[in-house]
Amino acid sequence: MDPQPGRESLRRSSLVAEVVTLLREVVEKKGLEPGARLPTEAELVASLEVSRPVLREAISQLETLGLVRVKRGLGMFVGDRDSLAGCLKVVRTAMAITPRDLTQFADLRSALEIHGSRRAAELATADDVADLEGLCDEMDRPGLPYEQTIGIDFAFHRKLIEVTGNELTLNVIIVIQEFIVEGMLQTTPRPRDRSVSRRLHRAILEAVRQGDPDAAEAAMREHMDVTRERLEKPGRGVR
Repeated sequence: MDPQPGRESLRRSSLVAEVVTLLREVVEKKGLEPGARLPTEAELVASLEVSRPVLREAISQLETLGLVRVKRGLGMFVGDRDSLAGCLKVVRTAMAITPRDLTQFADLRSALEIHGSRRAAELATADDVADLEGLCDEMDRPGLPYEQTIGIDFAFHRKLIEVTGNELTLNVIIVIQEFIVEGMLQTTPRPRDRSVSRRLHRAILEAVRQGDPDAAEAAMREHMDVTRERLEKPGRGVR
């Protein structure tokens, strides 16, 4: 797999989208079979000349589509497109997400992420903290399309759960995110409130950096409370 031809396109503003497109085309055009090994993260970062957070967000999106499967400690592989994850986007667009549905998904997300933030503060390595900080920086970058900021935002939350090493919780969070993002796009047309989003995410990041589970839980609880409040008042921008 040689992603060299796509380097120039990666200089466009939407780096994550460009990386997703490039990797997906390589998998599809080369007809790689499910289970085929892909280059390592380090090899892709070097060949694509993108940051680790950008690459990981692109890979996360491909995982959601079922095109890539990441196995902790083993590497990245071509995924099974018939998996549950590969069907999520079809399912979400076919559903009529009501405000009540969205609130219930948010409640489940809140319970999982509050616990996950505590565990992340206990387990995060220096590299994990650097990845989280990189995602915070990326989501604050001016001029990003609204839908892309949502993707980076959710990548930050997925990373917190990844740090815990609980694959079942991570899979549940991915499913929840798919339904929540559809509801957000339907009910909250205004752009994100950058100042509030930055404060909430940076508080979580700093608590994890300090290894303080209580502070991490409190920061995530505030984030989830704000999210719940804004779900109940559509049009104000949800995070």
